[in-house]
Amino acid sequence: MNDFKVINRTGWFGLAGVLLLALEIPLWIIPGTPPLIHDAVGHSQFLADIRGIALTRILIDMGMYACLMVMFAGFRFLIIETRPEYEWAGTLALAAGAVWWAVSLVADSLEGAAVLDTLGGMADPTAVRALVEATLLIYNGSIAFAVTGLFMAAAGYAIVASGALPKWTGWLAWISAALCVVAIPSMYADVVDHNGFYNVAGWGPAIVANVPPLIWLLTASIFMIRKR
Repeated sequence: MNDFKVINRTGWFGLAGVLLLALEIPLWIIPGTPPLIHDAVGHSQFLADIRGIALTRILIDMGMYACLMVMFAGFRFLIIETRPEYEWAGTLALAAGAVWWAVSLVADSLEGAAVLDTLGGMADPTAVRALVEATLLIYNGSIAFAVTGLFMAAAGYAIVASGALPKWTGWLAWISAALCVVAIPSMYADVVDHNGFYNVAGWGPAIVANVPPLIWLLTASIFMIRKR
C-alpha cells in the first residue's frame, strides 16, 4: 500500500468516526433532560428507564473511538511524510488523542456500571450517584477538555508548521484548543444542573469544547481522503 492510500484510508476512518458521533447525538436528546445529579433516586430511575439507549450510546462510542484512533495514527503519518522534522508534533497529537479517548472510555465504563446497577429494579441510588458523578469531570468535563485542548493545539501546530493540510485547518484547531481551555474552569461551578450554561454538567462547556473539535475532525478527514 502506498503512502497516499494509507492517508486516504485513515481519512475514511476519521469520517466514519464523525458519522458515528453524529448518529449518537439523537440518543442524547430523545431521553430528555435527566434529573439533577443530587437526586440520586430520580437519576437511578431515569437510567433504568433509558438503559437500552444508554448502553447503545456506549456501544457507538466504542466504534467511534476505534475509528478515530486510526485517523489519529494516519494524521501522524501524514505529518511525517510531509515534513519529517515535525514528527514530534504528530506524535504528540497521537498521544494526546489516545489519552483523550482512553479517559472517555473510562467515563463510558463508569456510566455503563451505573446503568447495569439498575437492572432487576434493585438499583442502589447511592452507588449510581457516585458512578455518575465520577464521570462528570471526564465525560464532557474538564479532564476531557484538557486533553482535547492538548490534542488540538498539537494538531494545529503540526499543520501550520508542516503544511500537511490547509493552514486554515491549523487555525481552526488552535481556536478549538482555546475554547477547550475556556471550558476547563467550569468544574469550579457549584451548581450541577444540566439546564445551566457554565457548570460541571452544563451545556455551555459541552458545546464550546466539543463542536469545534468535531468540525476539525470532519474537515481534516475530508482533506486526508482527498490528499494527492
